[in-house]
Amino acid sequence: MPIVSASTGLHETLALLTSQLHPDANHKEDLVFLRDVFSEKSIGYLMKIHEKLKQYEKYSPTPVLHSASCLAEDLAEELQNGPLEDDEQELLLLLSTPHLKAVLSAHDIVAQKKFDPVLPPLPDDLDDDLEEESVKIVRLVKNKEPLGATIRRDEATGALIVARIMKGGAADRSGLVHVGDELREVNGNLITHKRPDEISQILSQSQGSITLKIIPAVAEDDKLKESKVFFRALFDYTPFEDKATPCQEAGLPFKRGDILQVVSQEDATWWQAKRVGDCNLRAALIPSTQFQERRLRYRMKIASLPGAVSPKAYDRTERDCESKGLNGKDVASLRRSFHLRKDRQSSPAEVHTPEANHTEFLIYEEVTQYLPHPGERPRLIVLMGSLGARITELKQKVIAENPRRYGLAVPHTTRARKSHEREGVEYHFITKAAFEADIQNGKFIEYGEYKENLYGTSLESIHRVLNQNKICLVDVQPEALKTLRTADFKPFIIFVKPRIYDGQRKHFGSSSSLSTGISEEDLQEMRQSAEKMDKSYGHWVDYVLIKEDAVSTLAELQVVLERVQMEPQWVPLCWVRR
Repeated sequence: MPIVSASTGLHETLALLTSQLHPDANHKEDLVFLRDVFSEKSIGYLMKIHEKLKQYEKYSPTPVLHSASCLAEDLAEELQNGPLEDDEQELLLLLSTPHLKAVLSAHDIVAQKKFDPVLPPLPDDLDDDLEEESVKIVRLVKNKEPLGATIRRDEATGALIVARIMKGGAADRSGLVHVGDELREVNGNLITHKRPDEISQILSQSQGSITLKIIPAVAEDDKLKESKVFFRALFDYTPFEDKATPCQEAGLPFKRGDILQVVSQEDATWWQAKRVGDCNLRAALIPSTQFQERRLRYRMKIASLPGAVSPKAYDRTERDCESKGLNGKDVASLRRSFHLRKDRQSSPAEVHTPEANHTEFLIYEEVTQYLPHPGERPRLIVLMGSLGARITELKQKVIAENPRRYGLAVPHTTRARKSHEREGVEYHFITKAAFEADIQNGKFIEYGEYKENLYGTSLESIHRVLNQNKICLVDVQPEALKTLRTADFKPFIIFVKPRIYDGQRKHFGSSSSLSTGISEEDLQEMRQSAEKMDKSYGHWVDYVLIKEDAVSTLAELQVVLERVQMEPQWVPLCWVRR
């Protein structure tokens, strides 16, 4: 046997023992196995760790004193009472700095071991029916924020169960409350007889310390892992108007166009999300895509029945139903020049665009941030204007100021070329037969007839500008967005509308483009045009530009165009992940 002294470490002893194992004929297999086990690197590492821990236990450092902060204050006071040398003055300055005070305070806390958690004592009068159950007493501290948990009643047992934990809320940060836990008491009060919504209200209104008596779930769920899934909201949502939400206080209100980070989709009906840009780190509930679509379909079905009830009537039963859809498709109104004059007999005829005949539920659109890489084609800029916006003039001014950077998609026409016009500059001049053939082949994003001549903007003319590494500006009727809104163009859509004051023409000053030849009827028509366009196509808009005067509007548009090229923008995920 090897000679082992008292100072020999476990690691050394193991190595020595292994070297002495010589298999003989009788115990060959056993000794080979034992030698292989002792030779494992993991065993050696464990022995080394054990030795280090024992060494630390033997020579562990202990604080010299438990009140370094007080000593520093006494020393500073002593120094201030007499004349100071340079080094003493420097020491006094150091002792007065907040950083050193914080370090000394931290030292005292560690030395006194005040960082240990202080748990409330277990109550002596436990119910008899809890004797065989594991009871957990949880004390949480919260301010005016909700607790961040929703409660449901188990249909089989009648127990009050934690249904979900909101990411970032007080319950989630504590790590002490889990989905599936049974809630028995709140602040010493038995709550098993109360409804889940009553308990949620008690928890949301409680301030400071809250003590919960909990029966832990059999298998506690892991804490939610925050995901990186982002959606653009395509509708407005107000939780306090939603009768189906499990907890209105836990709901997240949002507006169309808000970017939402969904941190949990574990619940098929109610997702947990945060609004990008919010300071609040706590997640809240939003309806899932599947649930919202069912709800919309249900409403649509109810509305189509003879003698359909009002929305308020079926809102009352929404918690128990699966629902409907409001259609985001609307027939585009006639786009025409609006010169703000009463004689409009020479306005162009209706403009046609490719039609998409499908029902679209406006719920969420998955998005990501995107910025064109060097050498990549610029994004298409689409200007969409309501009546009175005069976006053609606005577009032409941008191009005129920087023709090397911005370009115009040259339109096609069947009319005869005038003497001062050049092919491919003002227009592409083609025959009517060729124009109609291009319509059949789907080459135009929009086209129309004016004074018996056909006019149209082709996809090829847009590609031609973008391929020159120029930013292409197009103004189209909204229906054309269905064709342009693709990964190929990645359009940035700007909605231009004139500023209109409610029924008060006196607000239009002499500098306004709306100051001459305008009637109340004109104003009403402009207002209705903007509202209809926003309602039907506003979910596709990246920026709304309010046009008041030509100079300020042009300056604002130029700033927006710079941002599109220099700052990341939210775009549909499918445009980037191809």
